[in-house]
Amino acid sequence: MYKRLLEIIRSHQTIGIFSHLRPDADALGAQIALGLWLKGMGKTVYAFNPDPFPPNLKWMQPYFPVQVPDRKSVASCDACIFVDGNSLVRFGEEAERLEGSGKPLLLIDHHPDPESQFDHEVSVPGLGSASELVYELICEDNPAGITPEISRMLYAGIVTDTGSFRFDSVRPRTHHIAADLLEAGKFAPNEIHERIYDNNELKHLKLLGLTLKNIELFYSNQLATMSVTQTMLDETGCSYEDLEGFVAYPLSLKETKAAFLLCEKDGKVKLSLRSKSALDVNKLARNFDGGGHQKAAGGWHPGPIDQAVQDIIQEAAKQLD
Repeated sequence: MYKRLLEIIRSHQTIGIFSHLRPDADALGAQIALGLWLKGMGKTVYAFNPDPFPPNLKWMQPYFPVQVPDRKSVASCDACIFVDGNSLVRFGEEAERLEGSGKPLLLIDHHPDPESQFDHEVSVPGLGSASELVYELICEDNPAGITPEISRMLYAGIVTDTGSFRFDSVRPRTHHIAADLLEAGKFAPNEIHERIYDNNELKHLKLLGLTLKNIELFYSNQLATMSVTQTMLDETGCSYEDLEGFVAYPLSLKETKAAFLLCEKDGKVKLSLRSKSALDVNKLARNFDGGGHQKAAGGWHPGPIDQAVQDIIQEAAKQLD
């Protein structure tokens, strides 16, 4: 699966790496790991993302520069790699411009139904993280390529996208990879976990308190929503990025099969959808200009937020029926 991708990479000198809009730890971890690995091969490497690092991931920034894509830098790339997204639209306007450019467009991803815009893809839908695929790619080339810095980046991506190894996408191989990263990186699991999850400010807890009051249950507690208004964000001095992990609270309820976090953002309502049952939130998200995985997806609703709650519950109930 990786042989052809390695051949293409070896035959190009200047490579651009895109991670998806509003990046998470898996996208950035896979992207930075690729950047470090390719730089070690003597390649000229650009890492692109139009959006900033989330607050809890800024510790990753010094490992490799990730810049806003500009026309000149993108044009200088001989080939481009796209990680953790299944369509060029997921990577921003400059990425979309590359369709039909003649440059090899290479995909490394674990989302279902990848678009046909890519010249070559390593796509394993249902796998726990894109970081696992990057690990396998580097090891296919040379296991010694897993440096301590790369180990930290990939471990962060795997930990977050597998829900700290609790999602059903986790395989025995996932734990073997994690063990190898810990050994190669010579770090303890708590080092990464604390940087990602244990750096909250008091304002985050105040926002969580307000948000927990807004949990609503539907269909005999099988569906749960929690809503965040712009007023709540303003009162606590928080932003949408500070909601990381909030949706896990309603999802943890005993009878709940799926939970939905709704937040007012940019004049619309951002949806974060999670499932711990056969309810497919990827299918659900496609009704709301979004997508993702069967158990984790996102989308958008034009608003207002009360209407968004009604519409998302109505669509989700169709799967319950």
